[in-house]
Amino acid sequence: MSKKNVTIYTDGACSGNPGPGGWAAIVIAGEDAERLTGGEPHTTNNRMELTAALEALKALDEPTSVTLHTDSAYLSNAFNQGWLDSWQENNWQTSSNDDVKNKGLWKALLKQADRHDVEWVWVKGHADNELNNMADELAVAAMEQYK
Repeated sequence: MSKKNVTIYTDGACSGNPGPGGWAAIVIAGEDAERLTGGEPHTTNNRMELTAALEALKALDEPTSVTLHTDSAYLSNAFNQGWLDSWQENNWQTSSNDDVKNKGLWKALLKQADRHDVEWVWVKGHADNELNNMADELAVAAMEQYK
């Protein structure tokens, strides 16, 4: 049996860094689209970017083939350029021997990503991608609730 195909667009927003933040994900399965949002009163933009992807993957009930679009180079590069592999091999240390920031979120995200077949696609933020712009608007609206 083949896996269901899902397309996801995610974004995070933060007013100040750290400051109040919001995240959003648009999960598209066939003709159906679900919008997920949330936020925190004191967070960072990177934490919101990771949380958006994490919550979107957690929302999938079964192992799924996912194309996840993000405008976060931090998120896409960690998976596509092997950063996560290096961090794990180095006991969650960066190449400059600093602790990896957001380690708990990364571990949770890895656990969810391992459940699925995820293609991580970087898209230019604040450009002409309608669904990325919609995710941005949703994340900003979620952030506003914590200001």
